[in-house]
Amino acid sequence: MSMDIKQIQDLIKFVSKSGVNEVSIEEKDFKITIKTNQEPTYVTASIPTAHAVPAAAAPAAPVAVAAAPAAQSAPAADDSSKYITIKSPIIGTFYRSPGPDKSVFVNVGDEVTPGKVICIVEAMKLFNEIESEVSGKIVKILVNDAQPVEYDQPLFLVDPS
Repeated sequence: MSMDIKQIQDLIKFVSKSGVNEVSIEEKDFKITIKTNQEPTYVTASIPTAHAVPAAAAPAAPVAVAAAPAAQSAPAADDSSKYITIKSPIIGTFYRSPGPDKSVFVNVGDEVTPGKVICIVEAMKLFNEIESEVSGKIVKILVNDAQPVEYDQPLFLVDPS
């Protein structure tokens, strides 16, 4: 089962009207947790990227991941092929920290592990914590703070080695 943004929004409305504090749905490739009675409401959605799993199994797979950024920046293509790209699971505004006066979630050089919150993407006043699906070291942050992002837009490059 995979949910689109409309279904997620409908679920959020339903949960907030029902008076339930928390709802979790977990499938083999999809997990969503909605918690209410908080300001602001945080939705944690972890949607594995198609490239996260094969990268460890088949060294050739990350080359396909690097193909999109390579088209925009040819010089970086040769050294970024070994990296895993973490992409935005939703459309929204990218934030590196939980608030204006708070420290950033991750910097270049930081180690990340699956489940670690690496950024927030705000969509329609909902702050979605984006968690890493991979282990490794952040080598590049591809988006500026408070910049709008598209669905599937690359956010981070991670060195899995």
